[in-house]
Amino acid sequence: MDNFTFYSPTYFVFGKDEENNTGKYVKRFGGSKVLIHYGGGSVVRSGLLDRVKASLEKEGIAHVELGGVMPNPRSGLVYEGIDLCKKEGVDFVLAVGGGSSIDSAKAIAAGVVYDGDFWDFYKGKPVTEALPIATILTISAAGSEGSPDSVITQEDGMYKRGASGEAFRPAFSILNPALTATLPKYQVACGITDIMAHLFERYFTTTKEVEVIDRMIEGLLLTMVKEGPLAAADPANYDAEANIMWAGMMAHNNSCGVGRVQDWASHDIEHELSAIYDCAHGAGLATVFPAWMAYNMKHDVARFAQLAVRVWGCEMDFQHPENTAKAGIEALKAFSKSIGMPTSFAELGAKEADIEKMAETACYGDGREGTIGGFAKLNKDDVMAIYKLML
Repeated sequence: MDNFTFYSPTYFVFGKDEENNTGKYVKRFGGSKVLIHYGGGSVVRSGLLDRVKASLEKEGIAHVELGGVMPNPRSGLVYEGIDLCKKEGVDFVLAVGGGSSIDSAKAIAAGVVYDGDFWDFYKGKPVTEALPIATILTISAAGSEGSPDSVITQEDGMYKRGASGEAFRPAFSILNPALTATLPKYQVACGITDIMAHLFERYFTTTKEVEVIDRMIEGLLLTMVKEGPLAAADPANYDAEANIMWAGMMAHNNSCGVGRVQDWASHDIEHELSAIYDCAHGAGLATVFPAWMAYNMKHDVARFAQLAVRVWGCEMDFQHPENTAKAGIEALKAFSKSIGMPTSFAELGAKEADIEKMAETACYGDGREGTIGGFAKLNKDDVMAIYKLML
């Protein structure tokens, strides 16, 4: 295990109706004027936005609103939010929604206190300062409610890129599994896939002797395998969604990533798909990961076989461990299909003609230097080969 530091200061408030206490927590963490940042109509139609505003008003906390966050959140709304916060003297940013709303809120919070272009952070500049951020989660997926990360799509060039820094960790996050009850089943399934992908990105490592974290990741994956189909079949299953919601936070607050090299090539490969085709991030990951696994299995067959045995229950073939590894990849594909996820380009609406362009952008776009990934360094030809496996 490698040396590491880990700091996760977010105050989590978990359970039914806790969104009604939002104002109390904003006051506790120093907010006096809040930007409420959210997506589309569901937050309004469900009455959640009204409950949040009533809670703020009860505590005498002023607020302004900015809705309109899209899946794969765009830079244009971030710039609008930064200008609004500066004009209105906002000192606290509250995201109400899923990962897209939270990621956009984080970008706004950093941009308000920065003299330059917020996109600098998405080109590699560490995030060291931001307005305080809080979240009210409405879908278990991205893990942004506990993470130091954010992903935004720059509309000038359609680059989808991530930024990171401890200042991005929310001051508090309200996690009420009941808020997911009205989600479409497809969205729930996309969230399940996203959570599992965050675990895979950390599981596939070149670092040796990391048993404790391996077992944590495997335990969370087993939770998703058990509870995921229950939630995908019935988003109102509170108990299943409660387990998934906490697993989603644990998958991405980096407690499962410490002391080890992480990969993240699959996310980079998927970001090109969702930037160009605007597909759901989880759906793209469901398609990318089996192809990435098949292509990179040769780098550490034993690790792929270990995952197959411990998570998917495959029988170990000690003479030919590659057979076990392949069985695990097929089990992942079968699981994805069982919850309604795509596993091919055609199902995503992606085009073979765009493969070279996407591989070029993944490896070189917006200042990148030609390779991606920590488990295996992938160049443009490697990425093209992985896309072709998705056909």
